[in-house]
Amino acid sequence: MASESAPRLMTGRPQPRRPAVDMRHLNLVVEGLHAHPTARWTVERALAHERGVVRVHVNPPVDIVYIAYDPGGTEPASLIAALSRYDLDAREATALRYDAPDPRGHATHVSQGSKPPMVPGATVDRAAPPIERVLRPFREFAHLEASGGVLLLGATLLALLWANSPWAGAYYDLWHTPVTVGAGGLILSKDLHHWINDGLMAIFFFVVGLEIKREVLVGELASFRRAALPIAAAAGGMLVPALVYTLFNAGGSGAPGWGIPMGTDIAFALGVLALLGKRVPLALKIFVTAFAVVDDIGAVLVIALFYTPSVSWAALACGAGFLGALVAANRLDVRTPITYGLLGIGLWVAFLLSGVHATVAGVLLAMTIPARTRIDSRAFIGRGRAYLNDFESVNHSGGNGAFIAEEQQAAVQALEEACEQVQTPLRRMEHNLHPWVAFLIMPVFALANAGVHLGGDIAAAAAHPVTLGVAAGLVLGKQVGITLFSWLAVRSGVASMPRGISWRQVYGAAWLGGIGFTMSIFIASLAFPDEALLDAAKLGILAASLVAGLVGWLLLRSSGDHQAAHRPSSAAPPNLVAGSGDLSGAHPVDRKHERRLR
Repeated sequence: MASESAPRLMTGRPQPRRPAVDMRHLNLVVEGLHAHPTARWTVERALAHERGVVRVHVNPPVDIVYIAYDPGGTEPASLIAALSRYDLDAREATALRYDAPDPRGHATHVSQGSKPPMVPGATVDRAAPPIERVLRPFREFAHLEASGGVLLLGATLLALLWANSPWAGAYYDLWHTPVTVGAGGLILSKDLHHWINDGLMAIFFFVVGLEIKREVLVGELASFRRAALPIAAAAGGMLVPALVYTLFNAGGSGAPGWGIPMGTDIAFALGVLALLGKRVPLALKIFVTAFAVVDDIGAVLVIALFYTPSVSWAALACGAGFLGALVAANRLDVRTPITYGLLGIGLWVAFLLSGVHATVAGVLLAMTIPARTRIDSRAFIGRGRAYLNDFESVNHSGGNGAFIAEEQQAAVQALEEACEQVQTPLRRMEHNLHPWVAFLIMPVFALANAGVHLGGDIAAAAAHPVTLGVAAGLVLGKQVGITLFSWLAVRSGVASMPRGISWRQVYGAAWLGGIGFTMSIFIASLAFPDEALLDAAKLGILAASLVAGLVGWLLLRSSGDHQAAHRPSSAAPPNLVAGSGDLSGAHPVDRKHERRLR
């Protein structure tokens, strides 16, 4: 994490260049760069095709990026633009500088006293407003990869404590508070619990849908060869747990809950990986993210096909009309979020009244969000330079903090428009909504759904077939299914093993797949209207998720220590300049495939 005094780049007069250094290979360092938790690995892909980049090293959790950089190639501004195109928030970068490699060939780490940036055309603004200093700790926490999982865990513990406290009655009364929305002839009246599960979770599934579409267009699911392993892992992680659950509940009252152990909570799984830091390779994080996304696709299909008790065809036809309007907006290249928001609300209401679970509307809405840019990166760089030149050419002496000239304001607005045109609406919406989902919607869902009363005979509750089936499905079914199907895919030649990870690490990741939590609780609420069965399912989910998370963490921690013992250790970042130029995890994008799906 960059220190509080880290300087910020601002446009201004050129500064004197640093005394002579070896300009053949320098390390471009970007501090304070933050990415979507499930897309941090795209740093390398973002720079894979930029001229001048020799090798990239991401210092987890993507707060400092080291780029072995040849000044004769791409300019630094182009690198930052490339990062911003791949869901990486370069706007929050607090420092950009050149560092010469030390005698061992390693990049100089920021905590080792590196000097401020000496980028031509930049001056340093060392003063930070008081509000920035107040908000800095909260922003730093929000940008930690494990922060969403920490809040989710805290909300779960709070729900359990509250449901088993003397104020348990207030807990249950709160979620059954009726809330009425609407006017005239269209009025929706549901209790608070249903608004959370049907309303807020529709936004959650909308973001899930955006992630799915992104992965299919430019991610690990963009080609069959890359997608084969995570698809196989997810298939095993859904089929085997469902089979294990059925062995415990076939023919009984708990039979409808077979879909419960199929879910994987991606926030918790990636949070555990974030806690392990450098002990786990980047390729393993990509693998876990990819198979969790495929798992989400399976969960959405299960909800739509098997947990829809009855269908109102009139309401469904109305929903089809809204979906058609959304597709038309996409084809017309409508990019304003308000258009998709209003049509999306109509789609959600239609699905809510149809009997198909309203969260499916969130995924369908995501599929219609445009994933095209209006201008390419070269046009953006050209326009950006022209607008900045226009801004700088205006002779204005307003002083610090005063209003800028009208011509400068026009240049700023034009630059803002160019920034919007070089981004896809899909990326922008995903980036803007992710904090709301991670830090509000999912914790509120956990608080409303994780409260299980543990009074009475705990042993009898733990021995309930639903509890045993859910726990066995998540703990045993997930590890066996993910590992076995992955091994079969590699062994048969359908998929290839990613470089840098071992079968021991795949097995550890399979345990993390057993953290069902959010998705499993959600499916349980659809499968069991009966409170007793629902509480039994929740007990199995909570226990299994805890065991799976702990065992997965221990396995991956020991595997990381085992690998570290067989390679030279160094406290400094890896040798960037002497690298071979190979970018682990960077794949060329199939542009034909991308155009077809957009």
